[in-house]
Amino acid sequence: MAARATTFYGLFLTSLQLLLTCHVTFAAGGKWDLLLSNVGISAMHMQLLPNDRVVMFDRTNFGPSNISLPNGNCRNNPQDAVSKIDCTAHSIEYKVESNTIRPLTVQSNTWCSSGSLRPDGFLVQTGGDRDGELKARTFSPCDDNECDWVEINNGLARRRWYSSNHILPDGKQIIIGGQRQFSYEFFPKTTSPNVIDLPFLAETNDRGEENNLYPYVFLNTDGNLFIFANNRAILLDYVNNKVAKTYPAIPGGDPRSYPSTGSAVLLPLKNLEADKIDAEVLVCGGAPKGSFILAFRKRTFVKALDTCARIKINDEDPQWTVEKMPRARVMGDMTLLPNGDVLLINGGSAGSAAWELGREPVFVPDLYHPENPVNSRFESLNPNTIPRMYHSTAILLRDGRVLVGGSNPHGFYNFTGVLFPTELSLEAFSPAYLEPEFAKLRPKITSPKSQSTITYGTNLKVKFKVSGKIKGPVKVTMVFPSFTTHSFSMNQRLLVLDNVKVKRTSSVFGALFGKSKHYEVQVRTPKSAIIAPPGYYMMFVVNENVPSEGIWVRLQ
Repeated sequence: MAARATTFYGLFLTSLQLLLTCHVTFAAGGKWDLLLSNVGISAMHMQLLPNDRVVMFDRTNFGPSNISLPNGNCRNNPQDAVSKIDCTAHSIEYKVESNTIRPLTVQSNTWCSSGSLRPDGFLVQTGGDRDGELKARTFSPCDDNECDWVEINNGLARRRWYSSNHILPDGKQIIIGGQRQFSYEFFPKTTSPNVIDLPFLAETNDRGEENNLYPYVFLNTDGNLFIFANNRAILLDYVNNKVAKTYPAIPGGDPRSYPSTGSAVLLPLKNLEADKIDAEVLVCGGAPKGSFILAFRKRTFVKALDTCARIKINDEDPQWTVEKMPRARVMGDMTLLPNGDVLLINGGSAGSAAWELGREPVFVPDLYHPENPVNSRFESLNPNTIPRMYHSTAILLRDGRVLVGGSNPHGFYNFTGVLFPTELSLEAFSPAYLEPEFAKLRPKITSPKSQSTITYGTNLKVKFKVSGKIKGPVKVTMVFPSFTTHSFSMNQRLLVLDNVKVKRTSSVFGALFGKSKHYEVQVRTPKSAIIAPPGYYMMFVVNENVPSEGIWVRLQ
């Protein structure tokens, strides 16, 4: 009897283990699709434009790419060690709808540069290396395939390489930091002084490593700028060049900025009509102090950081809360999804950023649910098979997918005899909310039409339809499209609009005959440009955590 009981118990445990294994496999969500195996360049920088095209670019002084310039053109390139006459493109435009590309012509070196969309939807891109370090460039969205890069000589006052940009409430951009640049400036240039010292950047510069490049910059709800570099942050009153608040270092003191590259997001902003709006910043991953030097000098690749740190930046006494990630990650990207979740994707689990210094690719994306309690916020998703290491990128598309490209940890394009060959492919990751089983929950916005203009501080009626049931409150979100490079999505911002009321507008009889149910939700647009800088946003309706396809709206 005891033996039979033991056998039964053993069978029960085995069945339970199989059930749990099946549950874990089932819980892993999302789907990977290879869009194009070769786009001609490695996508070091990405920006989605409000015509659903994505501008991507690399650098211009390291030999030919794998795509020719249009119309048989060539350009003189005296700074290139390989190709003094270069007939290949180092920038492309990707058309999401048709899954096609076309080459673009960039004249100066855009290596490790920065940018943002202007309020009119133009891409403004700044800096780079060598002949590009003082340049500004613009790219106009167009539908006739005639638009191309326009270069502005001496658009900057200082060399900006590894800098960060942020759009401001007045529509200008601030450019902060860069290698050996402990200052900030504005584009377009302002009156004197256009270059303003920022001692915080000198204070966070680790000798021999730096660990303060591509600082994480977010516009706070009080109009000041939250600036994170290395392992700590300040709140900068950039108008008066005063530090309004100094934040403590993240517990442990390890760096999170390039080359010990983590990533960061401003979590979704809610309750936008409140007098004081809460704002939280999440910083994830990075590399222990000294990792860069150990990898560079001794070829010793230290395990990356496996923690995130979260802080309420408007608290009277703000403190970091540290959370454990499912896995270590350096050079990862963090992308805000339309429903407010955060996707952690790309990167490695050892070493640091910079050429040849990363190891152990992380193939598994992780989803972070900000609203869940601590220790229950992470969910691991389905892995891909392509290493996305140094110089990889990820951005949100209007259809809810995440576009993933890049990865070139070499000084040149190198496809053979290396651990991680230069990657020219383009993938899309579809989060679980795009799976067919959620189709009945997925709203479809019917009004306003895409490309509509909305104004600050007004009631807006958003009409949508859905084939299934609405059991709980819906929410309307707005996402500013980011400029993404080196694991940081500049200007990334998600706002949850305040609901005024929701009502059903279709008849019950229509629903009985299988027709979609029509609804109208009335929301309040952001009250000021401090909360939401002017420009183009993707607007989504979210039902039970399942977002609609977005529409473009221009906020002004």
